[in-house]
Amino acid sequence: MKHNKKRNTAFLYEALVQELTKAVIEKNVSKKSSIISILKEHFSKGSILNKELNLYKTLNETKGLERKICEKILYEARVQYSSLPSQLIFKEQSKVINKINKSVGHSVFSNFVSNYKDLASIAQIFNADLPVKERVLLEESMIDVMTQNDTSLQEDMKPIDHLAYNTFIKKFNSKYSDVLLKEQKDLLTNYLISFDDNGLSLKVFLNEEIERVKQKVEECLIIKEIKQDEMMSSKTARILEKLEMFKKKECDQKMLEELLKIQYFVNEAQQND
Repeated sequence: MKHNKKRNTAFLYEALVQELTKAVIEKNVSKKSSIISILKEHFSKGSILNKELNLYKTLNETKGLERKICEKILYEARVQYSSLPSQLIFKEQSKVINKINKSVGHSVFSNFVSNYKDLASIAQIFNADLPVKERVLLEESMIDVMTQNDTSLQEDMKPIDHLAYNTFIKKFNSKYSDVLLKEQKDLLTNYLISFDDNGLSLKVFLNEEIERVKQKVEECLIIKEIKQDEMMSSKTARILEKLEMFKKKECDQKMLEELLKIQYFVNEAQQND
């Protein structure tokens, strides 16, 4: 069946995040502000599009579970999706599409979203008008994907309330205020609270921080001690390659640890310059 990607909430979200990355790299403040405004207004916690997006993510991010469990997850996701007001979803999507066209640009819809095929399949599964045979085939294919192991999976984190969060942050700052760099604390803080806004604050922070660190690493290449040392120069170049890769992937624990090390390296290099 023909699929309209503009009416795929998960695609809209991912395409906007891709455009946000480009805006940060290009230092386009106006476009960056417009995209963040759209994301916060229409995809914030509790909004109808956020609820729909979470159902997409439930199916798309489930990996390595037993088949029976995946079948139950898929069934429950369909049940919850059927309870969402379709007219309100359509209305909110229309608002997002209109704002993208007016304040960001049509190019957003041409952005490459690596998991678009899976997102399109999920949209068809949620489509109540899909013929039974096609639905069964799509669901079987989706369950096969959900049962596959994914070594990058992290342990589930249970949401915490604001009192517990504030207490944790105070203890965190007290313990590490004299150990971590400011940029390292900012990175860890954004990573820890990313559950609260669908990861938006972390994505925005990473877009800016990776670009900042990249510029600092490029400056390191002209430092005399590094420039004249072939091994150090080679390692610095590899760090730049790694930062380019970071722009294209979701932040997991391994990436977090590597970025913390790079932040420390940049600080040390500047101190010794």
